[in-house]
Amino acid sequence: GWRDLTTTPVPSLIYGLLVCVISIGIVGGLFWYGLDYILFPAFAGFMVVGPIGAVGLYEKSRRIEAGKPVTLANMVFVKARSAGQILFTGVLLCGLMLLWMRAAVIIYALFFGLRPFPGLDHIAPMLFATPVGWAMLIVGSAVGGLFAAFSFAISAFSIPMLLNERLDALTAMGSSMALVWNNLPVMLTWATIVLVLFLASLATGLLGLIIVFPLLGHGTWHAYRAIRPRTATSPA
Repeated sequence: GWRDLTTTPVPSLIYGLLVCVISIGIVGGLFWYGLDYILFPAFAGFMVVGPIGAVGLYEKSRRIEAGKPVTLANMVFVKARSAGQILFTGVLLCGLMLLWMRAAVIIYALFFGLRPFPGLDHIAPMLFATPVGWAMLIVGSAVGGLFAAFSFAISAFSIPMLLNERLDALTAMGSSMALVWNNLPVMLTWATIVLVLFLASLATGLLGLIIVFPLLGHGTWHAYRAIRPRTATSPA
């Protein structure tokens, strides 16, 4: 992934900058409209839909592998072999993200009732200094973990697969889940790397996404190519 990032790096960095700016804009919008109570579920949801946003990075890696020139236009206007199916997969992942965000709000209501969200300044004492807060953290983490595991399994390989192969979305997602399950130790390691780098990006106020997002996108393409090496690669 790093090799592809540093090969013609400007398009990848601009791509990462766009993702960073959009993410900061969404966070700002949540505060502007008083929706800061869904901020943390939204961050988790970002990891659900992230593979869709990285299609342009997969395209750059595919073009490098095929010996083709790379431009930002190639990465923005991607010619995928199963373009419509990528769109369908994106809709499913967005639906999964919205379902998770709604589930997070319901979990909060089940434990704290109709109490208004206290704001980010008071959320830590409420969660970590009360038994109810700890109970909500445990249940919320368990439910969120199930959402995260399912979304990771169906999207880890399906998006680059649809970019490079002629498949339908359900076949690609099913194949992705099977590939993750049959390579579980290494995929758990990869998921941990993704999580750690994403948390590092959050710690920098999302500025780390400028580098981290392209790095993970290019790395995901090579994970796909390592697990399906016999599939021909050439830009559509």
